[in-house]
Amino acid sequence: MAFIDWVLHPTELWAAFWYVMRHAPPDEKTMQLQVSGDMKRCYDFLEMTSRSFAAVIQELNPKLRDGICLFYLVLRGLDTIEDDMTIPGAKKRNLLETFHEAIYQDGWTFKESGPDEKDALLLVEFDVVIREFLRLPIEYQEVIADITRRMGAGMAKYTRTRVESLDSYNEYCHYVAGLVGHGLSRLFAKSGLESPAVGENLELANSMGLFLQKTNITRDINEDVLDGRCFWPKAIWGDYAATEDDLISKTNREKGVDAMNVMCVNALHHIPDVLEYLSQITEPSVFKFCAIPQTMAIATIVLCYDNPRVLDDNVKIRKGEALKLISQSGNLDSVKRVFYRYIEMLERKNHPSNPVYAQVNKIIDKTKKDIATTLKGGAPVDLTKEYLVLAVFLVTITTFFYSYLTQTS
Repeated sequence: MAFIDWVLHPTELWAAFWYVMRHAPPDEKTMQLQVSGDMKRCYDFLEMTSRSFAAVIQELNPKLRDGICLFYLVLRGLDTIEDDMTIPGAKKRNLLETFHEAIYQDGWTFKESGPDEKDALLLVEFDVVIREFLRLPIEYQEVIADITRRMGAGMAKYTRTRVESLDSYNEYCHYVAGLVGHGLSRLFAKSGLESPAVGENLELANSMGLFLQKTNITRDINEDVLDGRCFWPKAIWGDYAATEDDLISKTNREKGVDAMNVMCVNALHHIPDVLEYLSQITEPSVFKFCAIPQTMAIATIVLCYDNPRVLDDNVKIRKGEALKLISQSGNLDSVKRVFYRYIEMLERKNHPSNPVYAQVNKIIDKTKKDIATTLKGGAPVDLTKEYLVLAVFLVTITTFFYSYLTQTS
């Protein structure tokens, strides 16, 4: 299957080749950063907790790299506590609400995570993160502590509150992801690499986080419901299912897909803000750091749209596709072309029989028009048919030669 995927998507094979040639293995990359001691251990934790984020963080400008690595690890520690269903409610809320104080307590660790928490080791050795956090410039510490305080309070609130309305859905996503956008934007500005305006216009930064979080929440519905929780707002799913379990039930499949499509529409509304935010970013490594998750998100939400497999499994874009997106996230024009390409894919998936057809069509038309009027050279040319013809030709030739060699051996 993997071989056929590569044959059907030759540009992804090329992107994978260049990625391997240009990127060192994790251990080598950490050595190239010329860090040692506690900071080296922090980069080890970064690799353990999120290899995808580790790659883009390690390529950031040195003025930001360590600060954002530690920002990520602090929030990962907070998130690990929130996700741990074995911690009693009152104790969890206290930990979440005071975590911003713990990061100033030299030697603080947490060793009571549940047995299934994959990032428990980070909290066991959290004193390593704290020591490096306390070595950061004060202005970086203040941003990280402020975001941690506000996020912890929001997480604590939603240990007792269900996501019911669209407002509560936006609020929850703000707490767990929009605030990350706030913090990163303020760090970009504090570093001097980006304009102070980037750290002040936080509505756009919030949308960056919400687009990512809403995409993940939409995609993860099967896993979340099986874990006994659901972050889809009842204001949406309540029109299509009697219970959260019914959302993923095969006996309610058509309505489940309809609910998922409404979730996709909700996420897609953030596209204009995402592209506007990226248009402000000027430093190349910061741009790529911001753009890569967004191009992954547009690919993922388009994959989810009208796709019943999402209700049965955790669907993901192809690895080759992800590597291709990384290679195409280096500048604003290239990112706009990526968004245009996936919006055209969405257009092909959007059938008139779909209840949200008109809403999706409106988003498609606006996005294509906005991109075409600002993109150098105008709207990109869709070569999908040409690529399909080439792919069929390559599969035919490969099959012929494989059959021939099998018969003659």
